[in-house]
Amino acid sequence: MADVIANGVRHHVQRLGSGERTVVFIHGLVMDNLSSFYFTLANPLAESCEVLLYDLRGHGMSERPETGYTVAGFVEDLAAILEALAITRPVTIVGNSFGGLVALAFAAAHPDRVDRLALIDAHAGVEGWAAQMTATLALTGDARDTKIADSFKSWLGRHSERKRNRLAKSAEELVERTSLVADLRASPAVDVTGIACRTLALYGELSDVRTHGEALAQQLPHCTLQILPGCSHSVLWEATAEVKARVLEFVRAA
Repeated sequence: MADVIANGVRHHVQRLGSGERTVVFIHGLVMDNLSSFYFTLANPLAESCEVLLYDLRGHGMSERPETGYTVAGFVEDLAAILEALAITRPVTIVGNSFGGLVALAFAAAHPDRVDRLALIDAHAGVEGWAAQMTATLALTGDARDTKIADSFKSWLGRHSERKRNRLAKSAEELVERTSLVADLRASPAVDVTGIACRTLALYGELSDVRTHGEALAQQLPHCTLQILPGCSHSVLWEATAEVKARVLEFVRAA
């Protein structure tokens, strides 16, 4: 466990394992942190790879600045983390939900720094993605609580009531006391047309962003789309064993 100052922000990072390949995990937005990957995919991959996990700015144990939550800002954070840790070789990035969007944006901005992408029900940065996401984040009161409970029920069900309350409080502060919502609204669509690396796209059959995966399969020349039956947007937690098996196979195949 360590702190890294990157792009002017203190980030909580964890490094596991070693090997000829570096795998970076990027978690989802607001209610998520690096522990969702630490307890699912990271340790199995660390048996053969160097693994890097970090809390996005404002999340988990990372610093929560008032501003800097555009997609471009998150991309700059990752670039600065890799530089601070002297990771110079191309990395494989595994991103869940919004973390998948950051992965795509990073690959688009730094194609020479990414050798593979594994996307788990990722927002693809298509036109309208920001409005779709911020409409949920802008909810208040019972409407917000109901949406959070529905979207994260599988994830939150793995935690005690005390930890669920702590996550909810952290999410509330992130949404209401930073520029997160405004910054995301101001973030343009992500141009993925220049991404040429091998990409695995795992999406839930019932996910509200399944169309994003289908669009990626059409846009990216080396993208393999796999649909997991009966799963929603919470596919990482609803089908953990299946997701783990497919991501490990994809990464190790390289």
